[in-house]
Amino acid sequence: MARIKERHLEAKYRRLFGRMAGYLPRDRSAVDEHAKALRKEALAKRKKRRKGDPEWKSPAVAAFADLIRRDGIVRMYVDEMIREQARGHATVHDAEEMLATLEHIVETAPLYNPNPKKQNFFPMSSLFAYMMMTTAGYAAFRYLAINDAVNAVLAEWCRFLDSPESTYVLNEGKYGWLSPPAYKQYELQEFVIPDPKAPHWGWTSYNAFFHRQIKAEARPIAAPHDPKVVVSANDGTIYNIARKVKLLDRFWVKGQPYSLLNMLGGEKEAEPFVGGDVFQSFLSGANYHRWHAPVAGTVRYTRVDALTFTEAESAGPDPGAGILSLGYETATNTRGLVFIDADDKKIGTVCVMPIGITEISSVRFSVEQGQHVDKGGELGYFSYGGSTLAVVFQPGAIRKFTTKNPHGKEPDNGPPIDVNAQIAIAR
Repeated sequence: MARIKERHLEAKYRRLFGRMAGYLPRDRSAVDEHAKALRKEALAKRKKRRKGDPEWKSPAVAAFADLIRRDGIVRMYVDEMIREQARGHATVHDAEEMLATLEHIVETAPLYNPNPKKQNFFPMSSLFAYMMMTTAGYAAFRYLAINDAVNAVLAEWCRFLDSPESTYVLNEGKYGWLSPPAYKQYELQEFVIPDPKAPHWGWTSYNAFFHRQIKAEARPIAAPHDPKVVVSANDGTIYNIARKVKLLDRFWVKGQPYSLLNMLGGEKEAEPFVGGDVFQSFLSGANYHRWHAPVAGTVRYTRVDALTFTEAESAGPDPGAGILSLGYETATNTRGLVFIDADDKKIGTVCVMPIGITEISSVRFSVEQGQHVDKGGELGYFSYGGSTLAVVFQPGAIRKFTTKNPHGKEPDNGPPIDVNAQIAIAR
């Protein structure tokens, strides 16, 4: 029985976005090791509190602690998901340890690790990994009060990662992001380095490094003057291409069909896309984290604040189902909606949808309402985190997609795609 449980645990871990995207190690034992180290550091820091210090230094963690204390449903979910963690794999043992670990995370930046088997750049995912796999965890991370509390912690962490204090990890030492192994792994030669002779090579924060600009010659725009050639909005790996998408569908079932009403936030926004196409890909840690216009046109955009740490139980314990929750997350997670009214009237309106997952701290726009963008023009970027991005086309806009569709075959090992590379031909 213990062997079966361990096998199912491994299968569930393989489904986590962090593992697939390279932010969590391929070997689950390294997650256990990292989580234990996080907990140890957090508790050691907590023991150093002096008399008269506030119970929690972090305002967001203090608010989460207060929520757990006064809201019985929250307290029940948190207690149960901690209790239900797999025997021998618990990352924390009670709510106080969970809160202490969160407080430690929000004032630290991720370290690089040259050992590929131990690379773990998602500390919050490490903390929550085994909790997310429990019955209580599935419910807890969909419970809005808990989701809002976690989002507040993420926002506080993002402010730290935006600050100069976070640059201590931008160095050429063994665990620095500018070390020779990191330079090679992340192909930094393709990116704009502000000043190689300055401290931290000119980057003013960890997030500034994370969403660094890429050299134009490294991502040329396919057929820049041909409006019929549609290009990729992002670097990544293709997850799925779906045609004749419905207004409403059961996005939570196995396979997660797309449900436009839930994706686009309303019937008025979704109706023009019914029967159209969705092109979805995901980003790994090594990818360029800015997104660009797949067609030329005029921009309108909005943001939908929703879930972050959640996945679909229906994806099942399939060892190969590394990213089978990505379709579900288009309908449930925090996302930006960038509508582009294409210059080519036959294309109509295209929606570029950057979607936050787990440690994603923010979806940030670089454009203004009413602004005209050329094909390949920047629309926005993700701050720290990996993510997924979907592009939604109106019916009749696309004559054919020119990339392979991995969905249903090897969805966690699809073909790579570069931003500004051709993905389709319009009618």
